Amino acid sequence: MKEIIVIVDFGSQYSQLIARRIRECNVYCEIYTPGISAEKIKQLNPQGIIFSGGPSSVTQKNAPRCEREILSLGIPLLGICYGMQLIAFYLGGKVGKSSAREYGKAELNIDDTHGLFSGLDERIITWMSHEDKVTKMPKGFTRLAHTRNSKIAGFANHNDKIYGLQFHPEVVHTPKGKEIMKNFIFKICRCRGLWTMKSFIKDAASQIREQVGEHSVVCGLSGGVDSSVSAVLLHKALGKRLHCIFVNNGLLRSGEAEQVINTFKKHYHLNFHYVDAEKQFLNALKNVTDPEKKRKIIGRLFIHVFEKEAKRIKNIKFLAQGTLYPDVIESRSVFGGPSAVIKSHHNVGGLPKKMHLKLIEPLKFLFKDEARILGKELGLPDEIIERHPFPGPGLAIRILGNITKERLDILRQADLRFIEEIKKAGLYRQVWQALTVLLPLKSVGVMGDERTYENTVALRAVTSVDGMTADWAKLPAPVLETVSNRIINEVKGVNRVVYDISSKPPATIEWE
Repeated sequence: MKEIIVIVDFGSQYSQLIARRIRECNVYCEIYTPGISAEKIKQLNPQGIIFSGGPSSVTQKNAPRCEREILSLGIPLLGICYGMQLIAFYLGGKVGKSSAREYGKAELNIDDTHGLFSGLDERIITWMSHEDKVTKMPKGFTRLAHTRNSKIAGFANHNDKIYGLQFHPEVVHTPKGKEIMKNFIFKICRCRGLWTMKSFIKDAASQIREQVGEHSVVCGLSGGVDSSVSAVLLHKALGKRLHCIFVNNGLLRSGEAEQVINTFKKHYHLNFHYVDAEKQFLNALKNVTDPEKKRKIIGRLFIHVFEKEAKRIKNIKFLAQGTLYPDVIESRSVFGGPSAVIKSHHNVGGLPKKMHLKLIEPLKFLFKDEARILGKELGLPDEIIERHPFPGPGLAIRILGNITKERLDILRQADLRFIEEIKKAGLYRQVWQALTVLLPLKSVGVMGDERTYENTVALRAVTSVDGMTADWAKLPAPVLETVSNRIINEVKGVNRVVYDISSKPPATIEWE
């Protein structure tokens, strides 16, 4: 029996965290919008349901709501913050504005140490984020916990297995939150924790074979974590019916093309199609300085080159893509509207409809860290599994201004030395992403006894969990000093190195 927990997302910034906490318990889960029907949930046959928090008030006219029937399915249900208030609202309780808003840490007094709070002390620290609160419990519910500002900070109907928490157990700021989540998952939902990467590989391979039938699949392989793991998983399922196309656009980092060829063609013996399109891309990008124009030119040309190569392969019916779960989640909104576009993204998914290829996304329910674990289970080398994110447009958006072969070579050599020194210092895995940017300005310098007027390079390194927000990495000064010295002394054309100390937001991780 496949275990699953269904998360209904009411717009919480923490919904992905809920999913991650569940999966850390080796239990599979999926996130849905409030539009999911009670009938669909019955078909999924989950062991439990979680209503997330959200920014709205349940008393608002246009507040996101799910079908009331979901509460009558007899499936264990946990409401968090807004989710708790919605349960109270639907079942005859009362929700009102709190006289004193609760944001941040709050001491929780536990009234019932059974069920959700089993094994915990009578007082714990929790993380609150709410203006509304439940002022009257529905009939049949008992209080589980309270705080100074919230008389009902947790409630339960033990007979119907419906629970509510005013605080957020999924965040690290609730130190005992993981134990609370485990109590719901294992004690109340009776999950067994059967979901592992080994079981995922077995199930995914079976589903891929069933979906593809006797046809073949083409995969755009970049050498990044997502496309690499997708390719090896598909190869395990389909063997020689997988065709990987690697387009060298001339915008890759030092030694990148050679590494991809060695790994996938020589080691994994995939059906590997290499396309050297460096001249085409550099010609198309000549004198283009606007970052959006760069992205669109690269995207269109990639599609053209990829399509031309794909047409040479027979019996192709599917296009594989390394889409991850956050991409799926962020592509839909609780309210049905699109998210704001910060910058356009280069993606193989933009291939023309005239290719008539069906999409296959074997990683679309995995998070980034899970994709890395899967890659390790499939035997991929650490150089690929632990590789920092790299944008589809490559170094084109790390060169501000004109893109030329000369400027690309300067950036490649500077970037190589930055990454080498981070790895030597044992910092590479602590950093989410490290990169080098070539600025469109020159400055005066002195080398030997001569005046120089050469390029400036910016170093960028950030720490993050998921890339949605990021803080600049506090790299040790001796490491930065070594990097700067190496770049200035060893990379011809650079006489100044600076370090970017802006966080996201307001800045983005990439400069363009």
